[in-house]
Amino acid sequence: MTTYAIGDVQGCFKSLMSLMDKIAFNPNQDCLWFAGDLVNRGPKSLECLRFIKQQPNVKVALGNHDLHLIALQLTNTPPKKKDTFDDLMAAPDYAELVDWLRQQQLLVYDKQLDFCMTHAGVPAIWSLKQARQYAKEIETILRGDEAKEFAMHMYGNKPTAWHDDLAGMDRYRVITNYFSRMRFIDKKGNLELTTKSRAIKTTSGYKAWFKFKSPAMEKTRILFGHWASLEGITNNSRAFALDTGCVWGGQLTALCLENETLISVDAVD
Repeated sequence: MTTYAIGDVQGCFKSLMSLMDKIAFNPNQDCLWFAGDLVNRGPKSLECLRFIKQQPNVKVALGNHDLHLIALQLTNTPPKKKDTFDDLMAAPDYAELVDWLRQQQLLVYDKQLDFCMTHAGVPAIWSLKQARQYAKEIETILRGDEAKEFAMHMYGNKPTAWHDDLAGMDRYRVITNYFSRMRFIDKKGNLELTTKSRAIKTTSGYKAWFKFKSPAMEKTRILFGHWASLEGITNNSRAFALDTGCVWGGQLTALCLENETLISVDAVD
């Protein structure tokens, strides 16, 4: 079995099919990992979800756009102006697809392959064991009776940092932000959630999360998406950026986990 980790698809179904052709994907023999943001901004979120859901060997780390879709469905809220969910939300299997999304993970880890995957990364303030534990908290909520309450209070930039004594929605929100929205942090784990470029003023104390010494990265290699402006470049052999901006006219990229080979296709949607 060959395992391919794929960056942010964001509804770019034609590009996804082009990538499947290029890797000669065999659903009976190969495993697909998706680094989140399966939906939104692109034109065919419905087709993407249906295709990914039907694969027999697939793992998904939920991204911020996936969580946004879950929240809309749970709270019966209409999409925002920039959302491209209309066909998906009108589909007869809308609820079924969202229910499937709710069963997915925030953090995927395979000890044998020596890879961990989340949508945005793992903050340097956490060990791999802690990250897995905190991800499990949110996964349990999404699959249970608290999911709607969580969806109603998920959005927001505060708290800006993790504290062991955090409880309730503040705790859940900051965990979710680390895994699905993080780009820049400081040495104490404070999140800077507005800057999307590659760099930030060095005098601010904030750096890309993967530039800090990390107990999680010492334990395993980390796959992430979410940051298209990186163009797949981290200059860190333990951190692999998979979002290469397909929805913005860039490329859709897969990494073969067994040999670290990168395969990309140009955006065609």
